[in-house]
Amino acid sequence: MKIAFVGKGGSGKTTLSSLFIRHLTAAGAPVVAIDADINQHLGAALGLDDAQAAALPAMGERLSLIKDHLRGNNPRIASAATMIKTTPPGEGSRLLRVREPNPVYDACARPVELDGGAVRLMVTGSFTDADLGVACYHSKTGAVELFLNHLIDGCDEYVVVDMTAGSDSFASGMFTRFDITYLVAEPTRKGVSVYRQYKEYARDFGVTLKVVGNKVQGPDDLDFLRAEVGDDLLVAVGHSDWVRAMEKGRPPRFELLEEANSRALRTLRSAADATYELRDWERYTRQMVHFHLRNAHSWGNERTGADLAAQVDPAFVLSEAVAASA
Repeated sequence: MKIAFVGKGGSGKTTLSSLFIRHLTAAGAPVVAIDADINQHLGAALGLDDAQAAALPAMGERLSLIKDHLRGNNPRIASAATMIKTTPPGEGSRLLRVREPNPVYDACARPVELDGGAVRLMVTGSFTDADLGVACYHSKTGAVELFLNHLIDGCDEYVVVDMTAGSDSFASGMFTRFDITYLVAEPTRKGVSVYRQYKEYARDFGVTLKVVGNKVQGPDDLDFLRAEVGDDLLVAVGHSDWVRAMEKGRPPRFELLEEANSRALRTLRSAADATYELRDWERYTRQMVHFHLRNAHSWGNERTGADLAAQVDPAFVLSEAVAASA
C-alpha cells in the first residue's frame, strides 16, 4: 500500500508519518519510508542523530543509477538521459518490489532499526546552496516519482512518503501515485486551508483523501475540524508525552505510546488496508501516462531532444499480475 502524508508546514505531518511507520514496523510489516519533503526531518523523527541523518544517500544525487536500472531493456527508452521524472514503465522495464533486494535499494536505502524491526529509509536529499537559483526541489522528488511509477506493492506491504508541505505536491503527478493520502491538519483556519486546496486539486483524479486532525486539545477543536472537513475527518490526535520525549531524543519503547494515539494509528492502517480492494491499475497507469505526456509537451521534449510520447507502451498496464509474470 502506498501512503502519503501531506499538510502545511508545522502541522506535524513528519511526526505522524514517523509514528505510523513505527506502528507498521512494530507489527512486523515490511515498510519503505521515503522523505520527500524539502525539510528533511523524517530520519531524525525515526531516531537518527544528526550525523546519521546527514550520511543518508540522496536519491536526487543517484538519479542516473535509478534511471539506468529502471529502463532495463525497454526498447522505447533509448537511454537514461531521455528518461524524465514521469517516464512510465513498459515491456522490458525493470519493476520494483517492496521486499526485494535491488540496485536502487542498495544505492539509496538504509535500514533504520526500530522497536520490533527495521524500516528501509530513503531520502530525496536536502535543497542545498548549490541548488539556489538553478534548480527547483521537484527535480529531486522526481526520483521518488520514478520509483513509484515502477513499483508494484501488495496489500501487506507499505510505502510511506512524507511529502512536501502545502500544495507543492501538485507540481508533478506524484499526488496520484498513492492508495490513500493523509492530510494532517491543525484545528485552525490555516490548518484546514491546505485541505481545501488539496481537495479541489485532487477532485478529478480519484485521490482518496482523509484528514488527520493534529494538536487537538478538546471537543471544541474536534467540532471545528468536523465542521470544516466533514466526513473526510478520519481521526484526531492530541498531546503525546511519548512524542515530546522522542523530540528530545529520548523516545521510550514504542509499546508505551498512549493508548488513544495507538488506537489512532490502528485506524490509519485499517483505512489504508481498506483501499486495496479499490485499486484500479488501469486508471493508475492511465494517470501516469497523462502526466508524462503533459510534461513531455511542456518541457521534456525540448530538454531531452527526443519525442517522449514514444516512450508510452500502449499495451502495458502496471499490475501485480505483471510483476508475477516478470
